[in-house]
Amino acid sequence: MSKVIGFSGGDDFCPGGSIYTNPKESSLLFGNHVDIYFPPRKRSRITAPFVISGEWFEQKPKTSIENLPDECLFEIFRRLPVGQERSACACVSKRWLMLLSSISKDEICSHKITGDEIKLSENEVEDPEFGGDGHLSRSLVGKKATDIRLAAISVGTASRGGLGKLSIHGSNSDRAVTDLGLKAVAHGCPSLKGLSLWDIATIGDEGLIEIASGCHQLEKLDLCKCPAISDKALIAVAKNCPNLTELSIESCPKIGNEGLQAIGQLCSNLRSISIKDCISVGDQGIASLLSSRSCDLTKVKLQALTISDLALAVIGHYGKAITDLVLISLSNVSERGFWVMGNGHGLQKLKSLTIASCQGVTDTGLEAVGKGCPNLKHTHLRKCAFLSDNGLLSFAKSALSLESLQLEECHRITQFGFFGVIINCGAKLKALALISCFGIKDLNMRLPQVSPCKSLQSLTIRNCPGFGNATLAVVGKLCPQLQHVELSGLEGVTDAGFIPFVECSEAGLVKVNVNGCVNVTDKVVLSLANLHGWTLEMLNLDGCKISDASLIAIAGNCPLLSDLDVSKCEITDAGIAALASGDQLNLQILSLSGCSLVSDKSLSALRNLGQTLLGLNIQNCNAISSRSVDMLVELLWRCDILF
Repeated sequence: MSKVIGFSGGDDFCPGGSIYTNPKESSLLFGNHVDIYFPPRKRSRITAPFVISGEWFEQKPKTSIENLPDECLFEIFRRLPVGQERSACACVSKRWLMLLSSISKDEICSHKITGDEIKLSENEVEDPEFGGDGHLSRSLVGKKATDIRLAAISVGTASRGGLGKLSIHGSNSDRAVTDLGLKAVAHGCPSLKGLSLWDIATIGDEGLIEIASGCHQLEKLDLCKCPAISDKALIAVAKNCPNLTELSIESCPKIGNEGLQAIGQLCSNLRSISIKDCISVGDQGIASLLSSRSCDLTKVKLQALTISDLALAVIGHYGKAITDLVLISLSNVSERGFWVMGNGHGLQKLKSLTIASCQGVTDTGLEAVGKGCPNLKHTHLRKCAFLSDNGLLSFAKSALSLESLQLEECHRITQFGFFGVIINCGAKLKALALISCFGIKDLNMRLPQVSPCKSLQSLTIRNCPGFGNATLAVVGKLCPQLQHVELSGLEGVTDAGFIPFVECSEAGLVKVNVNGCVNVTDKVVLSLANLHGWTLEMLNLDGCKISDASLIAIAGNCPLLSDLDVSKCEITDAGIAALASGDQLNLQILSLSGCSLVSDKSLSALRNLGQTLLGLNIQNCNAISSRSVDMLVELLWRCDILF
């Protein structure tokens, strides 16, 4: 044993082998769990740490960096250069990842340290703009939304352009996103410009306050169904994010007037705000937001709020910069509110107006809005139960800049109001739409001698069961410059009404949609192909009484047609073959959904059409076998195929 104690590391110790003649004797001293190897004529190697004390070896625990406290690891990690080194360390363990994600920009050592501190390597690439310019976008949905993923995003995106947009929709029920995850983002992503939080009950004020403190470049904030976030967090955003331009708040019961007041006073760059279903928001919050001198809002959306006429009065007086206004489901606003808003003379720049499910929209209120908004170009009115023909006509006469008007579920509007708009809207009206207006009845009307409306280019009549041939004939005479026509779900429209309408068109029809007009037949298509074949680009015949004759006419007369829908029609393989034989046809979208007479025999024709096709719908074509579908998928590799 004295030789062992006196061993100095020379090669003379145990020359040629082990000190034990019997190898098993070694286990008596070191034990079987110690791996010690004595190669011939080599220095002995002991892989486990030992301290010699007296005549026995005393084994001590292995030393590891994992044994260091968080404070020491923090000091090490904050000296790592931004890049692969930090990302590699984050992959070691969850503990390291969370520590790295807790380091903010101000805590990163971006200079070489002297003295007793650790020096950074000579070839380190310093990154004064920690976080980059914010070019990357990340979206976490459902189970993918966890604090660990947010921490990984915080560490991993810093060296690759920086995180610019983060969207979190829903959360993991077992490991839900919390304020800790947002803190990681706030520390590692100072370049964040857009944040969207949807349906997350586990995030509160603390997390959003950290975002406000660490992400001063924030421009867009979207909060939806975040019940734990209150005015306190919104005030922090207002104080720390001067670049905020868009704010959307939905179903956040703790956000109210105080938070909106802070936003209005401190966010001078705010241009768009949307507030929906927030029970704590009242007239005071809207008034303080709109009347603030530092805030020039251009887009305002208010939906399902308890505001009254006062809020609309403030909008009408102070909304001098507003160009887009949306008012939906404001049950406490009366006729007086819309009247005062129109007579406030503040909405001089308003160009787009949407009003839906507001009982206060009456003939008087709408007329006032028309007079008070001289630059109004686009109007959408939905579920205005008390609006009649008289109010619509007065609005048409006063809104001289109107270019598009859409009426949806306004059941007191009849043919008189409909034709009154066409006649009185002046020379700027380009698009008119009636959707689910049950007050329209197909009456034989004799209109006075008036000049046709040569400005109207687009007409949409959808699901208005009373609209028929008689009304369509008058429209054809009044609107000879129509190019885009949608007549959907109109059983009262037949060949007898549609063919004269087609013949009245002077500009050349470009897009025609007669989806669901079950009484339209091949005669209409033949007329369209002969009269407008050189202008027609889109044709939807879904559900019409169409046969192969229509496809033959299209193939020979419509060289510009790029989108054709003959779903649920009586099309056969012969029709598809005729369509494919058209020399000048340049189809990009073809829908044959529900064409039960199209079979495997059309495979060759569809392959020929596939030279230009980008989209093909063969759903519910039961006569086409799965084998043919597989061949089409392989042959038409550029084309998206629905089957």
